[in-house]
Amino acid sequence: MRAPLAIAGTELRRFLRDRSNIFFVLIFPLLLVVVIGLQFGGGGSAGRIVLSGTDGELRTDLTAQLEELGAAVGTADAEGMRQQVARGRTDVGLLLDDAAERAYAAGEPAEVEMITASGAASQAASQVVRTALQSLSLDRAKVRALTGLGVPEGDAAVALAAAGGDVAPVELSVVDVDEVAQELSGLGQFDLSAATMLLLFTFLSTLGSAVTLIQSRRLGVQARVLAAPVSGAQAMLGQVLGRWVIACFQGAYIMVASVLLFDVDFGSVGLALLVLAVFALVATGAAMLLGSLMDHEGAANGVAVGIGLVLGALGGCMFPLELFPDSLRTVAHGTPHAWGYLAFAQLQRHAGGPADIAPHLGVLAGMALVLVLAGAWALRRSVARAM
Repeated sequence: MRAPLAIAGTELRRFLRDRSNIFFVLIFPLLLVVVIGLQFGGGGSAGRIVLSGTDGELRTDLTAQLEELGAAVGTADAEGMRQQVARGRTDVGLLLDDAAERAYAAGEPAEVEMITASGAASQAASQVVRTALQSLSLDRAKVRALTGLGVPEGDAAVALAAAGGDVAPVELSVVDVDEVAQELSGLGQFDLSAATMLLLFTFLSTLGSAVTLIQSRRLGVQARVLAAPVSGAQAMLGQVLGRWVIACFQGAYIMVASVLLFDVDFGSVGLALLVLAVFALVATGAAMLLGSLMDHEGAANGVAVGIGLVLGALGGCMFPLELFPDSLRTVAHGTPHAWGYLAFAQLQRHAGGPADIAPHLGVLAGMALVLVLAGAWALRRSVARAM
């Protein structure tokens, strides 16, 4: 077993020695996790809102009300707030001047200037602001009604707080009949994008390692390995292990970085790693087959990127599979990415167990078996032809 492990270690070192992989393997996948997570992810705040102006009672009450509604609230001066809105760093900016603070403290109508950004999220955030302002206005109206009847303002506030605690809150249950919304509900902001980028880049990076296979065959490395006291089966096993280790390294890195940086939940960690391991074996077989059938590194690299991106797009790695039309979804099930996507969906959204992902793992294992055997056969033929 030492010979296959030595060959696998050599392949991994050659892959890591390529400096271009520092960006495409370590940095670029996490950037796409952020981009796709912001576009399709759930579980985010109700908007980013910045308050500026006088620090007083209105600002304090409004901040508490916005945070209760789930908004991310910050503060800045008037100029800084406008710059953040203009640059898209915040969804809504609110200017609370001295006049508004005095009017609010006196129980009179207060005017608040609201500036919204041009992004799609700003509309939802502005509605959150309106809801918060209406809640504050209603609370003030209750106090004014009691003080108008002769109740002292302090006693009125205490009475309203006590009444609010005695009255059971109204419970509103919304049942969404949209199957897509139900399927994607409960996901964290970056859960979906982390799983899809794991599949996309694990396959891409492994498929790109077909270039090293071509180089080793062209430079006679494969021939020298077979000339050594190493059997053909050991040499093939070493190549399989080498590419499988590359795939697992890529996927495990994205998984760990996503958990630490974005608090992504992959469900059962053991089962998630099992899905990664089987999917990595599919990518390994594809890389061996590609590296055995092609003789030019540049052409192989272009084909690897093209095939990897097309299969990733069809498999739901760039656009959620649930949003595909039925006909395209049927085609998507011909890709390993779609089965990996469905397996992670079971783990992340439904707390799935081994029985839930068994069908998906079975399909991936079948794909892996076919591709690895075909890749090993093609590699043996290509080495024999080169000798």
